[in-house]
Amino acid sequence: MSGKADSRNVPQHVEHGFGPVIDADSRVLVLGSMPSPKSREADFYYMHRSNRFWPVMAAAFGDDSCLPADGWPASADGLAGLVAARRAFALDHHVALWDVIASCDITGASDASIRNAVPNDIPGLLRSSGAPIRRIVLTGARAAQLYRRLVAPRMADAGLDAIPVTPLPSTSAANAAMSLPRLAEAYRVVADAMPR
Repeated sequence: MSGKADSRNVPQHVEHGFGPVIDADSRVLVLGSMPSPKSREADFYYMHRSNRFWPVMAAAFGDDSCLPADGWPASADGLAGLVAARRAFALDHHVALWDVIASCDITGASDASIRNAVPNDIPGLLRSSGAPIRRIVLTGARAAQLYRRLVAPRMADAGLDAIPVTPLPSTSAANAAMSLPRLAEAYRVVADAMPR
């Protein structure tokens, strides 16, 4: 035994590391808490292979173009292709993606361990994008808690507190109590907010 601490069990200060996915046609803003280490490595949202966000979105929209066609990519080029497909899927379906937190201290991917959180400028994003966001969706209890504490007051100050906010269950594999069909039903609110 080397005597070194296992870095997975030691809080680390992390920065978000990549920007939001949004355009002027986005209608729903999906906010997580903070990207997982796998997502930060890939520079994109919900990129841990066991996270069920993308299968849930595929089910909600009836479009599996955000899912890997031939299993999880084994190469950097394959992963980059999957990221591009997922970015296109989100924008094609008018879904914006970002996170509540810009930086924090966190142990591994454990939302429960988040401390010293600094929020992203959600009101600034909404103003600068020009997107007519109809609903904000929060992916998980910790994202909802952090939003209420850190972002909601800023939204009110910016006159943006009339946008409905919907907390939804986490799509993380750690939320094993929620089956994929139950998650897909809960996340149907994202597709239902889209123009017909």
